[in-house]
Amino acid sequence: MFRLETEVDKERRARLHRLLRDDNTARSAHMSALRRRPDAQEEPLHVWALDAEGRLAGGLAARTWASWLHLELLWVDPAHRGSGLGARVLAEAERVAREDRSCVRSRVETWDFQAPGFYRKQGYEVRGRVEDFPPGVTEFTLTKELG
Repeated sequence: MFRLETEVDKERRARLHRLLRDDNTARSAHMSALRRRPDAQEEPLHVWALDAEGRLAGGLAARTWASWLHLELLWVDPAHRGSGLGARVLAEAERVAREDRSCVRSRVETWDFQAPGFYRKQGYEVRGRVEDFPPGVTEFTLTKELG
């Protein structure tokens, strides 16, 4: 007999993550080899664009892991959109990932009303799409070789 709970529990989530990671490592020679590499640890990567008064004009939050840069958030203040600031912020994240963290690829997920065109202009290619996620919206996964 089992009891099921639906509460949010950060400690259990961390344990679940460790257990799944350990199971994946034991079951896959590729994951086992990866765990022994220097870049096996996930590391956050943030880039902030501040205006002359020190206010946030744009920013990017990402993480690097296993030679990949994974973009999670990228935002530019509406007053600065179209100025190239987003491309500069993204290019800086890619530079740091490539030069300082030895990343060779980047990935991002974005919705159809957000920025798939922006990422394509920056050299990203659509690798997948999920229709109706959330309802009425298409989610795109894009990747780029960082060279």
